[in-house]
Amino acid sequence: MRSLSSRRKMMISAAVVAGGFLTLSYLLHRRDIGPAYARISTGSQIAPTRCGPIEYAMKGEGPPVLVVHGAGGGFDQGLEVADSIARAGFRVIAMSRFGYLRTPLPADATAAAQADAHACLLDALNIKKAAIAGVSAGGPSALQFALRFPDRTAALVLLVPAAYAPRPNHEPPRRMSRATMFLLNAALRSDFLFWAGGKLAHDALISATLGTPSDVVASASAQEQSRLETLFDYILPISLRRAGLLNDAAVTSSLPRYELEKIAAPTLAISAADDLYGTFDGARYTAEHVPRARFIGYPRGGHMLVGRNAEATSEITAFLKGSAKF
Repeated sequence: MRSLSSRRKMMISAAVVAGGFLTLSYLLHRRDIGPAYARISTGSQIAPTRCGPIEYAMKGEGPPVLVVHGAGGGFDQGLEVADSIARAGFRVIAMSRFGYLRTPLPADATAAAQADAHACLLDALNIKKAAIAGVSAGGPSALQFALRFPDRTAALVLLVPAAYAPRPNHEPPRRMSRATMFLLNAALRSDFLFWAGGKLAHDALISATLGTPSDVVASASAQEQSRLETLFDYILPISLRRAGLLNDAAVTSSLPRYELEKIAAPTLAISAADDLYGTFDGARYTAEHVPRARFIGYPRGGHMLVGRNAEATSEITAFLKGSAKF
């Protein structure tokens, strides 16, 4: 009887501790998730376009630059990534792509359809011509825009872009297993799970999510560490980006080769050799086949171009000022 009683006390104590831990975790989660929802609830508008409703925000004054955000983004990520461009004398238009935040995911969510939606947004804003900057998973639709609307493309910037590159020995593109897709689908439904992962395995999750080697993250300056933390925080609320993330996974897992030789706009492509998302080869290949395009490749910096971000931004603004044909 004493053994049973002791065991029961231990179970009750463990339950109390677990309950307290879960309660504390929930309260901390609510504290942290509040600013994320506040951030996305202000500053953007919905444009009722012929392609459907599109969420967008604008920043800065000057020639228009349409910023096409990467995976896990939205208008908020676009504004953050392009802040220096806006301050350099350009009007940044940052939209939420298909399936992100308040832009719905249509039945046809291909890169070509997304490019058409970019044109629809420009129409709604009465902008005839703009430079377009495709970041990461925003690369495919930026490339499609330059191909489909050459007269409306003042310049094309591809920043660590998801882009086609030939595979050695004609290897088929890698696809996520059904089990991995199931787990990803489940995790993307929960802001709490993503938040908890960021607390329990912070460094590993930042490295994996932001596509940057852990040693590059660890050796980054305080300013760069702050930038990484901000971009990581901007993934929340992940539940409102889930549809877009899953669509991006489908689009980027089997990228075809576009008719790069037909792109007429001045083009700049930038990537780093140690990008964990493997954008270096695609960026270089694209620049090699787009007429008169320029490629900037850094040996180190990862997907976030750690230690190179300021330099890359300067290159982009100089390119837009010197080469864009507005």
